[in-house]
Amino acid sequence: MKKFSFLLIFSLLLFTACKKDHVDATNTKTLQSSINDMTTSLPTIKQIKFNEALYILKTFGVEADGDVAELKALGQLIDGKKVPEIMAMADQVAQKNGIEWASTAPPSLGEMNIFGNEKAKESDSNDVKANSLSITTRPTGDDGTGAPTALQIVPRLVDNAGNPVSFTGAGLEATLEVFSNGIKLSTAKNLMQDNNFKGFNLKFSSLPAAKVVDNKIDITVSVKTTAKTFKMTKIGLDVNPLLLKVPAAPKVDSTAVIQDPAVIDPNNPNVTVPSATDPNATAPTTPAAPKQPAADPKSTVSGFLNNVSAQNLKAAYNSASNPNWGSYESFSNPTSGFGSVKNVSVKNITTNASNATSASVNATYDVTDKSGKTTSLKATFGLKNVNGDWKISSYKINP
Repeated sequence: MKKFSFLLIFSLLLFTACKKDHVDATNTKTLQSSINDMTTSLPTIKQIKFNEALYILKTFGVEADGDVAELKALGQLIDGKKVPEIMAMADQVAQKNGIEWASTAPPSLGEMNIFGNEKAKESDSNDVKANSLSITTRPTGDDGTGAPTALQIVPRLVDNAGNPVSFTGAGLEATLEVFSNGIKLSTAKNLMQDNNFKGFNLKFSSLPAAKVVDNKIDITVSVKTTAKTFKMTKIGLDVNPLLLKVPAAPKVDSTAVIQDPAVIDPNNPNVTVPSATDPNATAPTTPAAPKQPAADPKSTVSGFLNNVSAQNLKAAYNSASNPNWGSYESFSNPTSGFGSVKNVSVKNITTNASNATSASVNATYDVTDKSGKTTSLKATFGLKNVNGDWKISSYKINP
């Protein structure tokens, strides 16, 4: 009997010793296992606050798109950290993002689970029953001339009659995405804890002037409850063009000696090449003319639209060289990129202008997104000659 008791005590000690007191982010399995060990070692209330802290860091403390990417980034952020360190990090992130949350406050965000969505429970404060989302926008601030400096964007969850639904103690993830001419300019997140949510304050000075077309932006707000994600878009909101972000002019060293570029060998800047005034200088070699594209530029646009329609997005992306579309992940995003397209019906494509290096193509087509909404578009595609192939370099939707 004594031997059995000793073995039992030894087994319990061994089990306790194996439980981790810090995050192990070697992979998703070790991340979840270590966090579970850390959670179970805490009192009940502390367990809830620890889960809230992890949710704050996953949602607002890392830059990533999608739950899987966010979870991986969270692991990298907190790898090796213990509970007090994680709580302190969450406090800093909440304060930086203006979120009314503190590690020392009572639980306030409902049921949090960073490893995936759970079915709604009776006590789940995030299981808010609503029919849709409404958005109110209004200009705020004064630049000194009476013009606004920002846009206040306030979402509300509403019922069938359009009346705001009442709820408290939730932790609903609210996301604001800002676009202009189909190009995403910024993303912001916040927590909607009740339907008196203050919303987002979008400062015009945070938007790049070079990417805002016709001084107008489009916004999409989404709010995620346990059962459903509600989303609404507003198009054509005015901005104050005088306050848009303009890159600072490069500093010029007034003491620098400006050299004649004709006397510098670009392949070896330290070697001087004889200038045109040198009687022994040889005439520069005439650069070779660019390779003339064999295909009509409208064929590239037609192929692009057909690939988008077929959701062959890799081929569509490879037919372009447009910096405004960013990475392939951004281009193919199922919410804000071409991944949201279900079908494209082309009506007309014409070559507007073309020379050896650039071309312009007009296209008229209908786009149906994955929610079934169809939009008629008139667009102008700019193309450039890249080693004999036409590549889409710009894209503009016309009125």
